[in-house]
Amino acid sequence: MKHSLVILLGGLSDERKISFLTGQACFRALKKKGYKVKKLDARGNFIEKLKKIKPKLVFNALHGKFGEDGFIQLILESLKIPYTHSGVLASSLAMDKEKSRIIFQKNNIKVPKYFLLHANTEKSLKKKMENKKINFPIVIKPINEGSSLGVYICKNKKQFDKNYNKIKKKYERILVEEYIPGKEIQVAVMGNRPLGAIELIPKRNFYDYEAKYSSKAKTKHVMPAQLNNKKYKEALLLAMRAHTVLKCKGITRSDFRFNKGKFYLLETNTQPGMTKLSLVPEIALYCGIKFEDLVEWMIRDASNNR
Repeated sequence: MKHSLVILLGGLSDERKISFLTGQACFRALKKKGYKVKKLDARGNFIEKLKKIKPKLVFNALHGKFGEDGFIQLILESLKIPYTHSGVLASSLAMDKEKSRIIFQKNNIKVPKYFLLHANTEKSLKKKMENKKINFPIVIKPINEGSSLGVYICKNKKQFDKNYNKIKKKYERILVEEYIPGKEIQVAVMGNRPLGAIELIPKRNFYDYEAKYSSKAKTKHVMPAQLNNKKYKEALLLAMRAHTVLKCKGITRSDFRFNKGKFYLLETNTQPGMTKLSLVPEIALYCGIKFEDLVEWMIRDASNNR
């Protein structure tokens, strides 16, 4: 029997349900590989439980707040337990869409034009749009949420008012960005190499929560992405650069829009999903890496001081 480890899953975020799917899939994969594995829900007195178990390492299967924003990573660092994925700083930077975009722009990675709205400052929308030369349609999204939760495309002011009112009660800072039409391209990075780029063609308005996690949404996955050779390599290069400048570790997935020959980076995800509809396992499989081997690689890559 290989050494014991804990899969942290569930947690406190709105992505709790998805985290259980990721955790369960990784649990089965590691069992197949002969590891002694325990699942632990990361809420309540889970830190005390973790101390009692004394695992050799933790597989972080959490998504969203407290799971991929540096919070859980800081706890694991302080407990001196090796863990998977990115460290404290990289996780917190990647989760914050404003901070990460500042870093991307400094490193010649294009992002959509954007600005921040703080709760109850929608009156300044018109002025800010003029200053940034942004026209409708626009996209509004929370600054530190995942799985496309709270994301809306607004074609006019009426739609903006309706959707902004839905999310302003819950989120203090909201990102407003120009809507970039074109292809939805996502790139997986594994350690120090980009794996590949997949194209998503959603039947829905865009690649939202439903399109990501429901097979009923019938999102079309095109692997490899329909790009010419030069542009395909560029997508991989940009994802690798994003991974590097944020100082990420392990697996990441960078999400782009490709329009008129240019890539616009929307975000880099340090805890990509590992469900049956998830993109990183699909990209890895195309590259000849089976799901069980991918998960085991993540275990072998685990460390402290990430």
